[in-house]
Amino acid sequence: MSIRTTTKTVTFTRPFRLTGVDRTLPPADYRVVTDEEPIEGLSFPAYRRISTVIFVPAPSGSAVEMVTVDPLDLEAALEQDATAHDAQPVDGVIPDAAIVTVVP
Repeated sequence: MSIRTTTKTVTFTRPFRLTGVDRTLPPADYRVVTDEEPIEGLSFPAYRRISTVIFVPAPSGSAVEMVTVDPLDLEAALEQDATAHDAQPVDGVIPDAAIVTVVP
């Protein structure tokens, strides 16, 4: 059975949190890798996601951690980041919603 791997880059413009990561992550571009396996026995090609990971900076040094993430949590964090990015400052203050937190 062959596994299909796709890689994409996601961009966060504000600090954010994800389930499975015990700290706030800085705004940056992050690499996300998804592995899928084919679903056998169908008359058309179809795949089942078996893992999604995001590469985040380690708590110290220049190392990088590979963290398993729920794709729905990642999508929610990206949506919140986009919403926070659109928030307009009031009297020079950006609302608290600018820091993204995803809670399961």
